[in-house]
Amino acid sequence: MEYAIIAAGEGSRLAQEGVKEPKPLVSVGGEPLIDRLCRIFSENRASRIHIIINEEHLEVRHHVEALSHRFPIRLVIKSTPSSMHSFYELASGIEGEKFCLTTVDPIFDEQEFSRYIDLFSQENSLDGYMAVTGFVDDEKPLYVEADSRQFITAFGDTPTPLTRYVSGGIYAFSRKVLPYLVQGVSQGLSRMRNFQRLLIEKGLTLKAHPFSCIIDIDHAADIAKAESFLHTCKHVRP
Repeated sequence: MEYAIIAAGEGSRLAQEGVKEPKPLVSVGGEPLIDRLCRIFSENRASRIHIIINEEHLEVRHHVEALSHRFPIRLVIKSTPSSMHSFYELASGIEGEKFCLTTVDPIFDEQEFSRYIDLFSQENSLDGYMAVTGFVDDEKPLYVEADSRQFITAFGDTPTPLTRYVSGGIYAFSRKVLPYLVQGVSQGLSRMRNFQRLLIEKGLTLKAHPFSCIIDIDHAADIAKAESFLHTCKHVRP
C-alpha cells in the first residue's frame, strides 16, 4: 500500500496562537504529527510514503529528510494554493493500484485505522473509501451523506436531515480517481471537498468508513484535546 501526506500548509492559525513549530512538527503525545503518520503507515505495510511540504519550511524539510532514513519516503517540495493542488503534485509519483491520502494533522485511533486499511485492501469494487466520523469539531466541516449501506451520496457544506458524518481528512483511493484529479485541476477546482464532489458527479463509487473520533490540529487547544483522546484510546484496549 502506498500512502501520501499533504503537509504543505502554512499552519498560520497555530502560529497566531503561540505554537512555535510548523504544523508537521507539532507534537501530540510526545510525537511530531509527521512522525506519527509515517510510523502508523509503516506499521500498515507502507511500500512508499509520498509527502509534500511547502518551500518555505526548511525546518520541516530537514526533519523529513532525516525521517527518510527510517521510512520509504518520497519528498516533494512545492508551495501550492490548495490541498487539491498538493494532491495533484503527489499523484504523479503514485504507482500502485490503491493508496491512502491524508492531511498532516488528523489524530485517530490507530487500531481503527488498521481496520480501515485492511478492509480497503480486501475490497476491489470501491473507487474511494472515505474516513468519516460523527464527532464534529471542525470550523468548516464537510458533511457526508450516506445510504443505509454506507455508500456516499453527497458532500455538503451544511448539514441536512440525511447527514450522519463529517469527513475526517483521510482518503483511501483506487487509481481510477486520478484522471478526475487532473480534470478537476484543469477546470480550476481547488480544495479536496470539491474534488470529492466531482467524483460523486462522475458516478464513482465512494463508501464511508466511520471512525469513533478524528481530531484535526487546527488550533493550540486541539493539541491537549487530541492527547486526551489518545490517552483514552490506550486505556480502553484489553
